[in-house]
Amino acid sequence: MDLDIKEKKFIVCGATSGFGQAIAKQLMQEGAHVIAVARNEEKLKEFQDAYKLQMEILIGDITQSATIKKLTDLTKGNAISGILVNASGPPAKTFVETSMEDWDEAYRQLVRWKIEITKAFLPIFLKQAYGRFLYIESSAVKQPLENLVLSTSLRLSVVGFVKTVAQEIPDKGITFNVLAPGYHNTPAAERLVVKKAENLKISKKEARSLIQNAIPMKRMGDVDHFASLAVWLLSPLSDYITGQVYTIDGGTVKSTF
Repeated sequence: MDLDIKEKKFIVCGATSGFGQAIAKQLMQEGAHVIAVARNEEKLKEFQDAYKLQMEILIGDITQSATIKKLTDLTKGNAISGILVNASGPPAKTFVETSMEDWDEAYRQLVRWKIEITKAFLPIFLKQAYGRFLYIESSAVKQPLENLVLSTSLRLSVVGFVKTVAQEIPDKGITFNVLAPGYHNTPAAERLVVKKAENLKISKKEARSLIQNAIPMKRMGDVDHFASLAVWLLSPLSDYITGQVYTIDGGTVKSTF
């Protein structure tokens, strides 16, 4: 299938790990160009070495205003087709384990920067009458996951923000959508395995087995398969889809809607 993204430029945040890296790779395999943003300079440069002609890099913490400013400066004058709004989440904790400082940091880490980057690039997308915003959140926005009270609470705020903006700007060639993954083979999932092992005083292997057995498909997801949906949503073929939340979780969420 031709996704009509050859030679088009995309921004991928959190590009050196997990979902971000898988999506960046698939975009480039489809012939697109990627501006990859991540904090780890060594990993980012290694990634760039494999895709020299298709990748620009920006080293920095995308949750910081200074990095968003550098990104807007870097892309000035360029047509940007879409942005993958993605970064790591807060630590796995129960509500009792959290402090007020944890909640303040979770807001900064999960909500504030996403609003700021959307505000920064929305005028550009409006001017070119085209653009794709795609936010990676969590299946916890539909059904809470254990030890993720910070993530669940604040990611729900992002979903509310995204769905509202999609209603406010429905006919300008710009779409706003959310991917809500469940357990996949990513570093983030590994942290949840470790947390479960600590809480139950069992081995990581046993904790992973418990998590997988609770998933109807009895396994964690493949990030490359997840990325194929993300790339399609970042393409022109998704022009009739906006304000939607897609759960990819092996059938774990049981709600009808």
